[in-house]
Amino acid sequence: MAKCAFLGLGVMGYPMAGHMAAGHEVTVYNRSTAKAEKWVAEHGGAMAATPREAVAGAEFVMACVGNDDDLRSVCLGEDGAFAGMGEGALFVDHTTVSSMVTLELYAIAKEQGAGFVDAPVSGGQAGAETGQLVVMCGGDQADYDRAAPVIDAYAKLCKRIGDSGAGQKCKMVNQICIAGLVQGLSEGLAFAEKAGIDGRAVVDVIGGGAAGSWQMVNRYETMLDDQFEHGFAVDWMRKDLAICLATGEEIGAALPVTALVDQFYKDVQQMGGGRWDTSSLVKRLKAFG
Repeated sequence: MAKCAFLGLGVMGYPMAGHMAAGHEVTVYNRSTAKAEKWVAEHGGAMAATPREAVAGAEFVMACVGNDDDLRSVCLGEDGAFAGMGEGALFVDHTTVSSMVTLELYAIAKEQGAGFVDAPVSGGQAGAETGQLVVMCGGDQADYDRAAPVIDAYAKLCKRIGDSGAGQKCKMVNQICIAGLVQGLSEGLAFAEKAGIDGRAVVDVIGGGAAGSWQMVNRYETMLDDQFEHGFAVDWMRKDLAICLATGEEIGAALPVTALVDQFYKDVQQMGGGRWDTSSLVKRLKAFG
């Protein structure tokens, strides 16, 4: 049992921290005190008023917040986690952020004798709730080796990709691939409808072949039923794709399909679907053709 802190109790962080509490001593921090109070009532442990207080004495500090600015706000400043972490403590960031902020915070952590692992996740809210996330990590090998057994509490797969920032770059690849897959699936299902054939029967046939994917298996029914109130929100996907596109421009990697799908998600936002899940591309397709 390790002494841990978990910063950020959103739809992902709340259940992740809960799985960790089953085997470790956990103190949580969340901007909304009510959410932290609810978590403690459900899982035990403790809550703190600031990140600095939450990490006092912690061996491992996990974070899952919103974006680059949110991560900096919980790490830096007088009340930030870095101000309260002791030498030898290890910060594990599960937020999807830019590799730039990752390298910045990695350097600061190392200067004060702490470790930093970037560890974005894939698997969505369902994966967080069932403890079946895929975690892609960047950082020093020794830090990863220390963190992996704790991460295992909510992961079905955890792998170090390379040095600091490599985990975030791997997550960019993940989001690039998903963007194209969801658009292709949307076009296929919309085509089936226009062609007058049963989309469910089509997926029964093609889902086990070369066209099959996690997106197809887990999203086709709700897409056909026009239900988009679950899964990863369009607003968050656009945040992630902006990181992908900026990094692509920086390193000279062409992302023409990703750029196009990002604009399609912008259309979904203008339809009022910012909080719809990413499979809502099919709804945009039916509206605009």
